[in-house]
Amino acid sequence: MTHYSAIIVGGGQAGLSASYYLQQQDIDHLVLEKHSLTHTWRNQRWDAFCLVTPNWQCALPGYPYAGDDPHGFMKKDQIIAYLDGFIAAVNAPVREGCAVRRLVTRPEGGYALSTSLGEFTADQVIIASGGYHTPIIPRLAERLPAEITQLHSEQYRSPQALPPGHVLVVGSGQSGAQIAEDLHLAGRKVFLAVGDAPRCARFHRGRDVVDWLADMGYYDIGVDTHPLREGVRDNTNHYVTGRDGGRDIDLRRFAKEGMQLFGRLDSLQGTTLQFAADLAGKLDAADAVYTRINASIDKYIAEQGIEAPPGTPYTPLWVPEHETTELDLAGSGITSIIWCIGFQPDFSWVDVPVFNGRSYPGHRRGVTAQQGLYFLGLPWLHTWGSGRFSGIARDAQYVVEQLAAVRTTP
Repeated sequence: MTHYSAIIVGGGQAGLSASYYLQQQDIDHLVLEKHSLTHTWRNQRWDAFCLVTPNWQCALPGYPYAGDDPHGFMKKDQIIAYLDGFIAAVNAPVREGCAVRRLVTRPEGGYALSTSLGEFTADQVIIASGGYHTPIIPRLAERLPAEITQLHSEQYRSPQALPPGHVLVVGSGQSGAQIAEDLHLAGRKVFLAVGDAPRCARFHRGRDVVDWLADMGYYDIGVDTHPLREGVRDNTNHYVTGRDGGRDIDLRRFAKEGMQLFGRLDSLQGTTLQFAADLAGKLDAADAVYTRINASIDKYIAEQGIEAPPGTPYTPLWVPEHETTELDLAGSGITSIIWCIGFQPDFSWVDVPVFNGRSYPGHRRGVTAQQGLYFLGLPWLHTWGSGRFSGIARDAQYVVEQLAAVRTTP
């Protein structure tokens, strides 16, 4: 069989969630997965990786978290076990090792998909391949000394897997901050180029900040009602960790303990890296977000008359005395560089006119202007949880409902 009512491209949590709801609607379909189901969780996470949101937010359709630690944070092997259970429960019709090379519309209606396993057609298509496809590595990396090991965050596994010597981590988003911490805790000397990522507290007023924000309705805010509207999709995720039961990540504390912090990486001259003189400003900006989130929680507690222990205002543990803007690789002892500056989406294989000037798909809650073409699993597709275990069920159910409605329309 090569024609289906619906084809799902991508076998991660988004694609499997779509399959779950398509099965409920008794709609014949096929999932095409380039690698293996939930591949990225198994092969693009470091050994000490754990969730940064509490386990109770793992709410894949028909398969909520059922363990004994809802307020804990699953580690990598536990996440994989959870996903294995979800895969078995959904039992999706899937072709693994099937890369979609081109998607086009058909003159007679529907879509044609050229893949590594042959040609397929479908009345409707759900693209659930996520938005993190191409690792971002700056061109200056090409001019770095050949003896320096370079990895993207998706390739990093552990401090022990790196050659002896110091490590430069570029980027301080969720991955960069946690990888820097992983190396720091292992006793490695770390140099960190700090980016624009904000931070938040792990706990405030006696509870996990995620619990407070859930009660406040933050995770139900859609892009269409968010103050930033679609601009929220450009926001960088806050850095925090679930490691060892959960805690803040404070780059100032790392600096006090010996990590060397720099501002944004700007250029390379010979063997000397040059950084912007913006470290103090970036640390202050991250702390301002941290404080603002806590203040919003304080306001909610007061308005609702909730009894909660008092909060503790944050006091900076370290302040840079001066901005260091150059680092000579030849004398630094750096033997490894880890690029933690994110990914770019790659939908070049989608030959359908649904993209805006930034090559991002135009859609409303995953529904595009091209009838029968949908997206799932993108960050802020609809809410904060759209690309996470917490919100994908709502998105998938909505998209499948729209797909089913098109099928029944004369």
